[in-house]
Amino acid sequence: MSITIRPYQEGDAHDIAALYNRHRDNPNPVAGGITGDELERELAERDTGTFLVAVDGGRVVGTFGLFHNTGRRSARAGELIADMFFVAPAYRNGVITGRLFTEAVEWMVQSGCLVLRLTVNPANSVAFKLYRRVGCVSVGQTVPGEDGNVELHNYIPLVLRSVFADLGPEVRSALGDLNSFGTVTEARDDELRSDVRLVDGVRTVDYHLALGEFRITASVDVDRGAVREAEVTGPDGTARALRLTEPPYHVRAPRRPEPHRFGSGGLVCEVDGDDGTLSVLGEGHHGPLFVSTWPSCRADRPAGWREGEPRDLDIVPVENGVRVTERCGEDEVVGTVTLSEGTLRQDFAFTSRPGRIFQTVGLRQGTFVHPDGERHPIGLGLGVRDASEAVAASQGVPTGTELAWRGTSWGIGLPVREPVRLIHSALLERGLAAGPDGVARLRTDFRPADAGTGVGTGAGTDARTGARTDAGAGARTGAGTETGTEAGTEAVRPGRTAPKPGAVRRLELTASAAGVTSWKEGTTKVLRSPYPRTRVFGYNPRWSAGMWVTAENSRFGRASGLGWGVAPAAWEEKHPLGLFAPRERIGWELTAPEDTAEPVRADIQAPDSEEEIVLWLTPNTARETTVLLDSAGTRWELGSAGFRQIWATAATVRLADGSWLDCRPADGACAQAELVLRTTPSGLLIGCVSPARRPSAWQLAVHSEPTRS
Repeated sequence: MSITIRPYQEGDAHDIAALYNRHRDNPNPVAGGITGDELERELAERDTGTFLVAVDGGRVVGTFGLFHNTGRRSARAGELIADMFFVAPAYRNGVITGRLFTEAVEWMVQSGCLVLRLTVNPANSVAFKLYRRVGCVSVGQTVPGEDGNVELHNYIPLVLRSVFADLGPEVRSALGDLNSFGTVTEARDDELRSDVRLVDGVRTVDYHLALGEFRITASVDVDRGAVREAEVTGPDGTARALRLTEPPYHVRAPRRPEPHRFGSGGLVCEVDGDDGTLSVLGEGHHGPLFVSTWPSCRADRPAGWREGEPRDLDIVPVENGVRVTERCGEDEVVGTVTLSEGTLRQDFAFTSRPGRIFQTVGLRQGTFVHPDGERHPIGLGLGVRDASEAVAASQGVPTGTELAWRGTSWGIGLPVREPVRLIHSALLERGLAAGPDGVARLRTDFRPADAGTGVGTGAGTDARTGARTDAGAGARTGAGTETGTEAGTEAVRPGRTAPKPGAVRRLELTASAAGVTSWKEGTTKVLRSPYPRTRVFGYNPRWSAGMWVTAENSRFGRASGLGWGVAPAAWEEKHPLGLFAPRERIGWELTAPEDTAEPVRADIQAPDSEEEIVLWLTPNTARETTVLLDSAGTRWELGSAGFRQIWATAATVRLADGSWLDCRPADGACAQAELVLRTTPSGLLIGCVSPARRPSAWQLAVHSEPTRS
């Protein structure tokens, strides 16, 4: 076996696509696979720094890419984002992984981009430990967000470049002999926690590098992207401070100004003064209805839908909105944003073609109307395949059509007059095509759900109820069956269900597992739990209980979204059915009547939490099961294999023995309480989500028949 590591070259794309499509654990999965042409376009759209390919006898067996943007995120000055790091399973115990990483970092040092960023699934313990071993540190969020990953940074190239000029010949010789970063850095543990240390008000991380018999110690200012101080220690133990070379770039620090606000008719538009991101908020909706990124006057540096770099923007008020200007040398983009009578207009003039725009529809519940007229519940993997890992695989939308979304309180309509691609059913990529007058015009319409207009219902739907009016109502749409409940009607609460003869309810709450480890209703096993062991579930590396509580980032948070239930480490038992986490000050308890016809109630108290509170459940279902959902007043029946994530007001799930578990907010719970359901290779995960500092109470009941609403 002779492995060659080389840069990507023309003709590799189809072999790489075939490699990814052969393995389900590839780093950029897209339902149905990705083609070579799509991969080639993806590398171009990401403004690739370098893309390394590992080849064995002419066969591609591994890849490693360094990019300036990935769709989700955009790198700051001096940074590159690592992605598409993949090695075929048969080669993972060899040297390919280390060689790919080391050669990528060497390329960075030579290119002047000195900070490496990457994301990793913390439940993938092999990859997570590898990145920690080669010097990757956590400087931000330490638990997985909605996308399932945590972000790590590697500052070793920055450290080496900053001190190189003041290293003696012996140290430089030792550096030249370096062939793997795995032997350079001091070992770091694989815990999900921050490596940041606050020094004189500055967020820093420390590095201890071993170069032969020499040791380099350095402190890095993570916000400024520069080394603060460093010293080298020789074989005799003598330490010497090193003279530092400033990096060949300047990192623009965020100013975090107050957003510019305007609006009317129950809508408010906010424009971020740092990165130009636009958000539209509407009365009655928890979080933004709509988010649109700034295009950037540099086409190769567009903002991602999760993050954009700070920019120098000039923002001035105009009638019904603002005018935003960005200049990059001789290039200029001017965007005029107005919101009037429910219509958002974004008009762009530019001297050279700007970057693409990503737009996110913030309706979590409701119906998405595809341009072909089919209706689907809003969610990941429903109606449109999720191409968020490889935007180039997204679906183009024909011009002259309309996209529409209808939620509980608001409907959104988007006429397609310029290039639009659906990344998934609530995420768009929009290009800017100038009209005859040199201006690119984007329009988005917002209407209250009860306004009696067609916005958000689309062709072939009833404008008042959102129900199908043709002969296909209630038919299969490829995502599930719509049962015909009218939007806006109040769901009927489930009644008491006669218990099985002699049925006994048994619940076990275990502090060491952070939750309920067993729940049985007679012979029905309601929850799955690996207790007393700990296992991986989805993107949660520490799954132990079948029902537990966590504080999570906001469900609508742009940077991360709702997490995956990585539980606090320390819980105390308040009583047999109550737990308390003293550090987080979260308490929760169950009320479980002996009469199994009465539901179990979960009450959660977290008065000091600034984060949303989630009651998580892993129901004991078959590998593929049926779920019934109430979403924005419409009842849907879905197979669990047919979606990745969906939000609902209430959900009923078929358990392994044919019984049904019903989950919904308890009477008196706040209006913003809702459920998220995620399908994973580990099974079905349900999150019962309540906003911060609001009452949190949930009703859980097992029935012999599905609950009807």
